[in-house]
Amino acid sequence: MSALQLDAEALFEDLLVHVRGLLRPNTVLVGIWSGGAWLAERLQRELPLEGEHGVISSALHRDDFGSRGLTAGADHTRLPFEIEGRHILLIDDVLFTGRTTRAVINELFDFGRPASVTLAVLVDRGGRELPIHPAYSAARITLPAHQKLSLARDDAGRFSFDIQERAA
Repeated sequence: MSALQLDAEALFEDLLVHVRGLLRPNTVLVGIWSGGAWLAERLQRELPLEGEHGVISSALHRDDFGSRGLTAGADHTRLPFEIEGRHILLIDDVLFTGRTTRAVINELFDFGRPASVTLAVLVDRGGRELPIHPAYSAARITLPAHQKLSLARDDAGRFSFDIQERAA
């Protein structure tokens, strides 16, 4: 499947259906900044969950912090609930190496010890560097390592994908 043929809205609907099956009592949604946060926001509106969703940034726990520095997403962690003992359904747009997911899990544990952490993603593009696997992905694709797949959101809140060349 070519990334150019990915219909982000159709994949979101598929994610919505399958995320329902991952919910259990005491589950909260936490979206990874920024695409995952957009997905979590919309999922929260459409799922039978009380309260608010959370947003988490990977910036402070990245293993490449020294070379990347403090990114724009560093101050975006917002967890309006207790983490301790909760089932965390972590939402991301694109899973690639697993390094962002690892950093986010480290950030979560700074706030408490969850009962569990489950990962659901819109697109799994392979290329894992760490042993991280989503409980659900709406699509699996392969892209060359030099390309970056990003979720975009228009003013009406509709999703699409952008493909960019990675900086050398």
